[in-house]
Amino acid sequence: MRAGLAIVAALIVLAIIGPPLWGDQAEAINSAAILQGASAAHPLGTDNLGRDLLARVLVAGRFTLMLALLATAIGAVVGTVLGALPAVLPRKGARFVTGLVNALVAFPGLLLAMFVAVIAGLGAKGAVLGIGAAIAPGFARLTQTLAASVAGADYVSAARMLGVPRGRILARHVLPNIAEPLILNLTQAMGGALLGLAGMSFLGLGVQPPSFDWGRLLFDGFARIYLTPEVALGPAVAVALAGIGFNLLGDGLVKKARRARPSTDKAVAPRPEPVAADPEAVLDVRELTVAFPGGVTPVRELSLTIRPGEIVGLVGESGSGKSLTAAAVGGLVPYPGVVGASLLHRGGEVAMVFQEPALNPALKVGGQLAEVAIVRDGLSRAEARERAIDRLGRVHLPDPARSAKSHPHELSGGMRQRAVIAMGLMGSPKLIVADEPTTALDVTVQGQILKLLREVVDQTGSAVLFISHDIAVVGELCDRVVVMYAGRVVEELPVKELAAGAAHPYTRALIASLPDMETDRSRPLASIPGRQPAPADVGEGCAFAPRCALATERCAAERPPLTVYGPAHRVACWEA
Repeated sequence: MRAGLAIVAALIVLAIIGPPLWGDQAEAINSAAILQGASAAHPLGTDNLGRDLLARVLVAGRFTLMLALLATAIGAVVGTVLGALPAVLPRKGARFVTGLVNALVAFPGLLLAMFVAVIAGLGAKGAVLGIGAAIAPGFARLTQTLAASVAGADYVSAARMLGVPRGRILARHVLPNIAEPLILNLTQAMGGALLGLAGMSFLGLGVQPPSFDWGRLLFDGFARIYLTPEVALGPAVAVALAGIGFNLLGDGLVKKARRARPSTDKAVAPRPEPVAADPEAVLDVRELTVAFPGGVTPVRELSLTIRPGEIVGLVGESGSGKSLTAAAVGGLVPYPGVVGASLLHRGGEVAMVFQEPALNPALKVGGQLAEVAIVRDGLSRAEARERAIDRLGRVHLPDPARSAKSHPHELSGGMRQRAVIAMGLMGSPKLIVADEPTTALDVTVQGQILKLLREVVDQTGSAVLFISHDIAVVGELCDRVVVMYAGRVVEELPVKELAAGAAHPYTRALIASLPDMETDRSRPLASIPGRQPAPADVGEGCAFAPRCALATERCAAERPPLTVYGPAHRVACWEA
């Protein structure tokens, strides 16, 4: 990044001082020095009017950079608007714009630039419009991808329901939340625009005499490249160096942004003073917060400790923050999420098991498992394959050697889930994070997977963080239960106390909503009235208060802390 920054800074300085210092020399005609090669008086030679080529290269820097900046701005504005439109247009309009973007991305950029330039007319204007048109599809595709990630957010849906105009939704709710990667992409696009404009001028479609940029100087000198190659050397080096500089700067900014995500987001609570980690814990996290731009904070000040051989269930309704907690533990929070914690200690390797088996349908199961050992442990293919077969057998897949040679579609859903668990066991994980691994399975297979997880814990001593919205499954498998609501832990208790000893009204409501053999089937199933607040709408008091029959004025105004209620039992409720 430093090299790119230095090159770009030098180009900016050159653009400022070049014309005043060397402008007269670049335009001075000398009939006695026509078409000369390199000399002490003219280091890069002269052109067909005897003008000094070094001076012309130095002076052309300003015009070249101005054209590249203008082309980049045109491409960025057009592409950003085009890419963001599907997020706010009706379905038919969105499909049309998406199809247009896909068609433009598939069209070769140089041909698109030449086509537009020919229509707009030869010269700097046509070249700028052509390169801008070539840049726009890339920006449109990036914008479309980023906008799709926020288009379904609650605050966008709320704005639509309130009748906010589409343009205002685009300007206030969509674009501000995707601005950072677009701005970073501008630097790289600037380098591409500069190279593209030079190419257009070199082909005779860009800047025309008497104006000149680096591409035009390269075009003029190319005819003499075999006799006096130095005349083409100056503009060629300038074009290459500028392109490299902008691309290095862009790459560096992107990497820096990924390494250091903004820690000043208003949604992230100030971090408490650091605390000592539990040396025996495989996971010890304190005051974990996950936030996104726009004040959206799905996980708030969560603390959790898991020790070897323990299965801890994380339960709550959809949207309570369970999966994002798992993602934060595994270091997989999607951009632009910001993770804050006073302590995040993982005492060993972590394996992730997701709801849908994450297997590549084009590759054989054994090869995908073996890849883990090859990349992580440096095993040979034969050794890695042997380990893969062993792990498939450990999770009770019938005929592990044959299963290893199968593609994922040849296995049932339960077998694929077992294979994913086996993939997690290819190393020696101290913690397995299972994010609703049985939701898509039938009851029989679900029971087999739960039994398998218990066997893995008993045999390896690993711990499991089991995430589910089904409190009955958690009660069957886990040793301890952590209940989340609106991003916070509202209760933590041993599983043996779950049925009769739950203290928080939300936990009791979850248990009461489970049907059993004695449930009166003539009456509607029990449910919790109301709905969980969106992450951006959580107030100062207890988030469950609007749905709670025991709520008081204090509950609505003041959030209860998580306090000790009994042995290994904590609860956040003023009325508990």
